Amino acid sequence: MFEIFPDAPVYEYPDLINIIYSFVWAFLLASIIAITHRLTFTGEHYPKNFFQALVLGAIVTTMVMMAIGDSLARGLGVFGAMAIIRFRTRIEDPRDVLFLFAALSTGLAIGVYGFTISFAGTILFCLAAFLLHVSPFRSFVQHHRLYFTIPRQELLPAVVDIIRTHCQEYRQISAQVNREGQVRYEFALSLKKNVSSNSLMEELKRVEGIRQMKIMLSEFANPE
Repeated sequence: MFEIFPDAPVYEYPDLINIIYSFVWAFLLASIIAITHRLTFTGEHYPKNFFQALVLGAIVTTMVMMAIGDSLARGLGVFGAMAIIRFRTRIEDPRDVLFLFAALSTGLAIGVYGFTISFAGTILFCLAAFLLHVSPFRSFVQHHRLYFTIPRQELLPAVVDIIRTHCQEYRQISAQVNREGQVRYEFALSLKKNVSSNSLMEELKRVEGIRQMKIMLSEFANPE
């Protein structure tokens, strides 16, 4: 009878049924990780290519580890071959990096026939991701940077009220006083659904004294 978790097999070259079984497990567990990433994603537009990368990355890692086996020579050969490939894709969110590493680790564990480790690790990782998502430590994704200048700090509460009604989350980044004694503020924003940046700017224009308003999509852009 074929076991559910047949860890540590005694064969060097597995049979076809064991190979298929391993790839099925890699696909299922990596899909669980990818679905967890999708459900806990807090951005506006989910990158579907990253979802596919999580699943396919685990399958590729499983294939590579099964090809290496316990051979040092094959391991060095694969290491040299992978060194030729240049991965230049930037992943700016550390959380996405950890999800990708979790998917690859799942494929690695399955590739060495550690089915129990891969199953338990995947379930615990996804459970921890869900708990952090509903906790106060959930990730804050900022899609816009808002800059504006007001003559007096007493006007800031009125501006913050408008920001609060138009944004899911917001955070003050900086405040600088210029030579005229006016305060230049910078906010990171995550707009609500069906709310555009233009509507936010129109509401802010109604605040008396506000000027030099600027909203930018780039998270890492600097004001002029």
